[in-house]
Amino acid sequence: MLCNSRNSLILAIIIAMKLENEDALDRYVICRKCHTLHEEIPIRDGTKACCSECGGVLYKYDSRLAEHGLALSVSGLILFILANIFPLVQIEILGHEQFITIPKTILSLFESGFYLVGLICAFLIFVFPLMIFLIYSILFVLLKLKRGEKTIKELLVLLSRILPWSMSDIFFVSILVALVKLIGYAQIHIGVSFWALIGFVVLDLYITKNLHIYEIWMLRKRTFFKERKNDRD
Repeated sequence: MLCNSRNSLILAIIIAMKLENEDALDRYVICRKCHTLHEEIPIRDGTKACCSECGGVLYKYDSRLAEHGLALSVSGLILFILANIFPLVQIEILGHEQFITIPKTILSLFESGFYLVGLICAFLIFVFPLMIFLIYSILFVLLKLKRGEKTIKELLVLLSRILPWSMSDIFFVSILVALVKLIGYAQIHIGVSFWALIGFVVLDLYITKNLHIYEIWMLRKRTFFKERKNDRD
């Protein structure tokens, strides 16, 4: 493994010395498992390219990635809006009813004086998840329209930085734990937002598992390479 990493580093230095600009780096792919450097080769629709050293998947080609990604991201946005508009649960204790929503939960932290915790929660369970699905939607719209090559690149870089900070799934698990503890003390009525949040979390996990940034990056290269080639013809 150490020998492979050293060879890859030497090869990367040699290639970098030959490159005339940063865009030329797009012709090369690094294996995420063993860090072996490969030159990209064209592959057919529905196939994948694997590392010559460890056999890990380098990249895949799906001609309908933009359509599937746009449908998933728009669906996620709709579920996110529903999860934040309506009450998650209605809790009734000794005749007193209380509705719980995601925005109300965040605001209650600020009202109680937990400003730092409230700010962190606002970003982790509201701002970042919303940003991620908005960025996905914008990316796939631009790819469908074949516009904004530089904008797509910048959005992908931004997306790679905020993806690890989306914690809507952890928030949902914490809600389940709290509800289990309250079952013996209060009457709990599940709201529309609760089911919307379940759908959003499932969709978020599915996209994280199956829709990788490097695949969108490769789609961007193919889309605009074809555009430039058609312009020359």
